[in-house]
Amino acid sequence: ILFLTGLTLTIGASRTVRFFSRKDRIRGIIAFFGGVAMVLFRWPVIGMIMQIYGLVYLFGQFFPIAAASLKDVPVVGSVFRHPSVERFFSSFGGGGSGDRRAPV
Repeated sequence: ILFLTGLTLTIGASRTVRFFSRKDRIRGIIAFFGGVAMVLFRWPVIGMIMQIYGLVYLFGQFFPIAAASLKDVPVVGSVFRHPSVERFFSSFGGGGSGDRRAPV
C-alpha cells in the first residue's frame, strides 16, 4: 500500500491509473494486487512473493536503465560493471535494445 501511495505521489494519480490499466501488463497487475490481497488476508509470505513477481513483471524494463545509471556511482559502480552483473540486468526488458525508456 505504501508503494502505491509513493508511486501516486511521485508520478501523479492519472499516470498511476494509466500505468495499472494497461492490457499488456495484466499478468503483473493481477500478481501485484493479488499479492496485496494475500497479505491483507494473512498470507504474508505468499503475498510478498506474488508482489515481487508482479513488480519484476511491471518494472522489468526499468532494471537495465537503473543498472546503467548505477555504473557511475563511485562505490557500487564497480559491482555493476562486472560482466556477470551486466549480463543479469540485460536479461530484463528486452536485453540490449537501444530504445529503452522508463516504464511509467
